Amino acid sequence: MRIAVTGSIATDHLMTFPGRFTEQLVPDLLDTVSLSFLVDGLDVRYGGVAANIAYGLGKLGLRPVVVGAAGKDFAEYDQRLTAAGVDTSSVRISETLHTARFLCTTDRDQNQIAAFYPGAMTEAADIDLAALIGPHRRFDLVLIGADDPAAMLRHTQACRDLGTPFAADPSQQLARLNRDQLRQLVNGARFLFTNAYENALLRRRSGWGAADVLGRVGTWITTRGANGVTIEQRDRPTLWVPAVPTTRAVDPTGVGDAFRAGFLTGLAHHRSPAEAARLGCALATRVLETTGSQEYDVRLDSLVVPHVADGPTGTTAEPFLHDRP
Repeated sequence: MRIAVTGSIATDHLMTFPGRFTEQLVPDLLDTVSLSFLVDGLDVRYGGVAANIAYGLGKLGLRPVVVGAAGKDFAEYDQRLTAAGVDTSSVRISETLHTARFLCTTDRDQNQIAAFYPGAMTEAADIDLAALIGPHRRFDLVLIGADDPAAMLRHTQACRDLGTPFAADPSQQLARLNRDQLRQLVNGARFLFTNAYENALLRRRSGWGAADVLGRVGTWITTRGANGVTIEQRDRPTLWVPAVPTTRAVDPTGVGDAFRAGFLTGLAHHRSPAEAARLGCALATRVLETTGSQEYDVRLDSLVVPHVADGPTGTTAEPFLHDRP
């Protein structure tokens, strides 16, 4: 299965706050918030949604193509992704700007406050996905992740024009997209990825109810943290897949990207969406147990995945048997 992953390529600046953000908020003064947090540590790691997802796919044995814009400082990052099995030949390198920066602070409850400086990502709209695909380089699926909004819209339209299946994953850019743009990104997607908060935000900003969305996408996958994953399809019962529990939660950054990498790998091995989500949950927990989005090493046959269920009842787990047809 040939997969292209479009979206941001960035470096992550990760900080930890030993308290709780919620304890610093004064309900009567939320219209004039002015806060500064003294943090305990700073870790600088590789990140960006497209690079994170592609890294996971490469580690699980696929050969994904990452499509995005990076800066003149990308050489070392390029070597790292290539070593992980990622095809970086479609990355646009800016002549003037640095690679994007993600700055994130995590509190003791794993809540996060973040900012994103786009840098070279502003040039992503200049990438012609149609030219990259061409008549001799077809993809079975293109994941369109958070990126420069114009790039996301252009890539979506290119997939439609070429008849290439695509997955919509607007995530952090939901706040920047207007109603018409969001509808354009979602409409016709084979898969739609959100987390629980983004699920509600997408419905509010698009003006569509859940039934309207399900009438326009093939499968809607919503990650719900420790509560697992729900999988919705039109006129079918909602499926629930449990999270893989851990007592070693370290940093939630990149967990959602890891889920997507595991999910897409499951599809590449001809599994159903529910079975693919099991693998996604297992890889997500592996990332949760590390600091940084790409600081893990993993083999597909080493991951233990939860059984599929139709509700949050008792569960068991088993290895993911990647040699199944």
